Amino acid sequence: MGYGMVIDQQLCVGCAACTIACKIENNTPVGFNWCDKITRTSGKFPAVRYEYISTMCNHCDNAPCVKACPTQAMYKNRDTGLTLHDPKKCIGCKACIVNCPYGVISFNWERPHKDWAERDRLAEGCFSPREMVEEVGGEGSPHGNPERGTTYPVVRPAGTVEKCTFCDHRLAKGLAPACVDACPSGARQFGDIDDPNSEVSKLVAKHGGRGLREELGTRPRVIYIRDYKPQRRFEPARPAGENQGA
Repeated sequence: MGYGMVIDQQLCVGCAACTIACKIENNTPVGFNWCDKITRTSGKFPAVRYEYISTMCNHCDNAPCVKACPTQAMYKNRDTGLTLHDPKKCIGCKACIVNCPYGVISFNWERPHKDWAERDRLAEGCFSPREMVEEVGGEGSPHGNPERGTTYPVVRPAGTVEKCTFCDHRLAKGLAPACVDACPSGARQFGDIDDPNSEVSKLVAKHGGRGLREELGTRPRVIYIRDYKPQRRFEPARPAGENQGA
């Protein structure tokens, strides 16, 4: 088995629901997005092209971050094909960040969500940040998801890296990654990309597909099919004989 994701760029509406769902599910710090995006505009008006590409860890078969890690904190799971991280082994050398060609690994320079540990100021109403965390039973922040902690710390330590895990804690329960469930247009499909009969493999076989920067030999497991084509505003046809210059 080897998990992979297929993103249909023609179905993607660029709403960033995937980014928001990932942040909520995985309790990422402010400024960190395990699920992020590339946006770029090319051309000259009126022939302008806009492109939106959702990005995350590609869980590469030939992962540069794994090869670069001196302590094996970044490793490949043999059963699932996922590229995972063990913060207990991480020494914060950032070799994985330097070697990742996708820029999808973040480094915690300080303890995440540390503002929520404060008791000497008010956050909302009459609560201090710390009191709000305690009231809801959160970890690190009020929205800290305890289910995240079954396979990866809810709050990653300072001095370590963190990145997308394809929501491995959800996969263990037979659920899809949070970003897949949140996509309103069904642009994301997830499954065993090594199985030719899986839905993701059938989509790649039907439409072709490509990973980002495949020329580097990383063999990414996030495959993009078709192209991002935002629809133009509908212009109703004018009745025959109507003054076209009006």
